[in-house]
Amino acid sequence: MRRLPSVALRHLGLALVLCLPPVALAAPEAASDSAPALTRIAFGSCAEQHKPQPIWAAVEAADPDLFLFLGDNVYGDTRDRRELEAAYAALGAQPGFQRLRASTLVMATWDDHDYGENDAGADYPMKDASREVFFDFWREPADSPRRSHEGVYTSAMFGPPGQRVQVILLDLRWNRTPIARNTAFPDDGAHERWGRREARAGRPVPGPYARDPSPEATMLGEAQWAWLETQLREPAEVRLIGSSLQVLADFPGWEAWVNYPRDQARLFQLIRDTRAEGVVFLSGDTHYGELTRLDANVPYPMVDLTSSGLTEEWHVPVPNALRIGEAHHRANFGLVEIDWARRELRLGLRDAEGAALIDQRVPLSTLRSR
Repeated sequence: MRRLPSVALRHLGLALVLCLPPVALAAPEAASDSAPALTRIAFGSCAEQHKPQPIWAAVEAADPDLFLFLGDNVYGDTRDRRELEAAYAALGAQPGFQRLRASTLVMATWDDHDYGENDAGADYPMKDASREVFFDFWREPADSPRRSHEGVYTSAMFGPPGQRVQVILLDLRWNRTPIARNTAFPDDGAHERWGRREARAGRPVPGPYARDPSPEATMLGEAQWAWLETQLREPAEVRLIGSSLQVLADFPGWEAWVNYPRDQARLFQLIRDTRAEGVVFLSGDTHYGELTRLDANVPYPMVDLTSSGLTEEWHVPVPNALRIGEAHHRANFGLVEIDWARRELRLGLRDAEGAALIDQRVPLSTLRSR
């Protein structure tokens, strides 16, 4: 794998995983004319820390400039800090992960299992400790502004003017209000036939869930919404918004933005109001990969590339009327390639052998407000 050039960054909230053991990091420079352009971003989610992780060889062969961890980076599922730390230690001991963090820039957010509990939200009692463990594992500097706000959301800007890539990673756990359950399904475990399973302690499987249109239902919380508006007003040609849950998929069986329709509509309106161009959503969680596209009631055609999981596979058909092509039920990672000469994105999904599962080209000219 090639060594990453000295990419110019903005925002000290970035979780950096660079070469060699942890070192003191200098303040990143602002994007400038001399900053190298980002051309290849890989991402993934759902890595069970105790399982073999052969997919890292395919990630290495793809030679990304940046890798984004979108949550369920470990399966902690605990209220014991030591158990969560042990889960991260097991990931850190994986040879493929070690090679990745030794040579490639990394950013990370979390989902429920590395937050600490399946489908947990704001009422999870161990979230402060989970946050500390998260920051320590991802080597967040002690004086990072990211440690001073609630949750783990963050952003970074890469590249020179005309080729700026903004990466935004959201936190859908810290402030999330209780999710609404679909009461049409009896709470007797029968819904386990859908294929969801709680792997630990024999607990019943949460869900299925329903849409909650109430004004108080939210995932982000007001502080994160205000921060996100500020980020979207910054100039950038490409904006990759990393969400641990699917943003566009229309099936509300388990956790997704569609279960919080006011938040989903607010996100689209915020992109419209800020005139933020170049938005592509990257998501995880599902244990299968797919590409989703929405054309109606959005600022411009929006796409969501879902990669899941790095180890986890769910072999159950799931409806999604907005899916482009088919869903892929084997271990995979996502890849966003930017052709700056053609002003085009190439959105891909690859399996553990490096074979292409999805290969979709998106001209940057289509990611502009109508």
